Amino acid sequence: VQLQASGGGLVQAGGSLRLSCVGSGRTFSRYSMGWFRQAPGKDREFVAAISWRGGVTYYSDSVKGRFAISRDNAKNTVALQMNSLEPEDTAVYYCAASVSGSSLRIPDEYDYWGQGTQVTVSS
Repeated sequence: VQLQASGGGLVQAGGSLRLSCVGSGRTFSRYSMGWFRQAPGKDREFVAAISWRGGVTYYSDSVKGRFAISRDNAKNTVALQMNSLEPEDTAVYYCAASVSGSSLRIPDEYDYWGQGTQVTVSS
């Protein structure tokens, strides 16, 4: 599957952004999906994940209560609604697809990655 992330941009602290990831192919609904981010000089960090049916979601402690992940399998899309953004949220955000659907907090468990979209939060 090919993934295309979009929706990044520049926003002031306290603002909101909605990221979207579109997947190609008819098997999109079979994948668990995740969002990761990577700031300059740092490792790629888990942000959120959602099961293939959308019934189970996972969040990192740093975004819980501020971000929400959702998916629409009919449209082959997964979204990340980001509210109350903080300068520490500044990073390149990547969407990824996992065949196994296990250990979704670990980058190596994902099989396909999108190209990333830049999110910059100014203070």
